[in-house]
Amino acid sequence: MNEVEQLLSDLVALNSVNPDLVPGAPGEADIAAFLARWLESAGLEVAVEDVRPGRPNVIGIARGTGGGRTLLLNGHIDTVGVTGMEQPFQPRVENGRLYGRGAYDMKGGLAACMVAAAQARRHELRGDVIVTAVADEEYAGLGTIAVAGRYRADGAIVAEPTELELVIAHKGFAWFDVETFGVAAHGSRPHLGVDAIAKMGHFLVALDRFGHELAARAPHPLLGSPSIHASLIQGGQEMSSYPDHCVLSVERRTVPGETLAQAQAELQTIVDALHSADPAFVAAIRPGLERQPLETPADAAILATTREAIEQVTGRPCVPGGVSFWTDAASLWQAGIPTVLFGPLGAGAHAVEEWVDLASVNQCAEIYLATSLAFCR
Repeated sequence: MNEVEQLLSDLVALNSVNPDLVPGAPGEADIAAFLARWLESAGLEVAVEDVRPGRPNVIGIARGTGGGRTLLLNGHIDTVGVTGMEQPFQPRVENGRLYGRGAYDMKGGLAACMVAAAQARRHELRGDVIVTAVADEEYAGLGTIAVAGRYRADGAIVAEPTELELVIAHKGFAWFDVETFGVAAHGSRPHLGVDAIAKMGHFLVALDRFGHELAARAPHPLLGSPSIHASLIQGGQEMSSYPDHCVLSVERRTVPGETLAQAQAELQTIVDALHSADPAFVAAIRPGLERQPLETPADAAILATTREAIEQVTGRPCVPGGVSFWTDAASLWQAGIPTVLFGPLGAGAHAVEEWVDLASVNQCAEIYLATSLAFCR
């Protein structure tokens, strides 16, 4: 194994399952300690910063001589759970692929970032190269939000797996709870009860209709149309009673230009129309977690530099595109750091078999280094 592949293997061997997804999971502390030691041994300035107690980010800085642009290389260190996987933390190499939890999402990209920054340090660039190995991307993205509040950069690459495609746009999301209210009564006395679950049925029908309306809107050129779906539902207290409440959790996927206020107003319009048609329909909307979409400006220097580096290393034309999933890139862009996404090939993110293509991880390290040398000179 070369340096990149050995580092990736070491990272996959460390259990960093996010405890917000799997209660009792160890989280990021052990892998953060390993990363800090590795980056220090590579000559970078290192800081370990808790996002939440026992849930650290690791920051490594290849300090420049001064006067150049700063590049931030970002990767998350937490993973999803391992249910159904036989040996999730025993990295295995077969046919040029490394298997194990997190190999693809996204320890492959992170390993490439770390090696590239270590190599960039030897070139005495004027600008800094900062590696941010962050916690909690798989749940609420708190690690990168913390980074964005403390560090400044002129451009950033988030090393999520993108199949060696340069990504400049992705969707955001907004979560809402919709609660319908009824009147509790014994099942034998229907004249006294109002069924909150039945009322929610009317909302679900209207939500499905609204989803079709969203799909018919003019699509974003890289991301297509926004969407909405029902995610979770709960209500009632026992078989023999009319339920006095029902709660539906809804996810709205947003495209650039849409806001949380707009998304909530659309749901309120549905509620108002149902109440107008049936005064016994009473509902409340509560916004939850929300993250913005990404759309990198076409004139961003990091876009042009990364694109040139990709074409230089791969020998093929690079056409920037978009992806439907959300990433930490949006949090950096929201903080004023122009950001693109670029990462390795593979499969099995969140699945029972996960692997990353090792040749593509090595290419990513070359591309991150080439970008650093051009951007921070």
